[in-house]
Amino acid sequence: MGVWFLKLAALYFLIGVSMRLVMEIIEDHSLAGAHAHINLLGWVSMGLFGFIYILFPKASETLLAKLHFWLYNASFPLFMLGLSFFLAGNTSLTILLMIFPNLLVLSVILFVMNMFLNLKAEDVTHIFKKNENTSL
Repeated sequence: MGVWFLKLAALYFLIGVSMRLVMEIIEDHSLAGAHAHINLLGWVSMGLFGFIYILFPKASETLLAKLHFWLYNASFPLFMLGLSFFLAGNTSLTILLMIFPNLLVLSVILFVMNMFLNLKAEDVTHIFKKNENTSL
């Protein structure tokens, strides 16, 4: 799960940067809210999920991690689509804003549950122990 989260984070980073560039070129910042969500929920949050799952592989191998990944990545693009339409003044996809932000929050709850259930103190301490084979 970790590597896929990082790959998708990089993709959302590209989308966010491109979106900002287009907003600057056309001098229309009406989608700034969607841009911020893409950067924070797409680039930053997914990047953090990816690094956490790579650092703690036991947590990434759980059913909770798989549910988190798929629910997050199914709900996020549809949330952004609905938000973009709404910010542009088109309310035809408002139903997306009633459903998919809630599913995104549910996926974050699954992530938090996974961390509390599958992350142990010894999983954290091994990262910071001095490695005898290096100069660290």
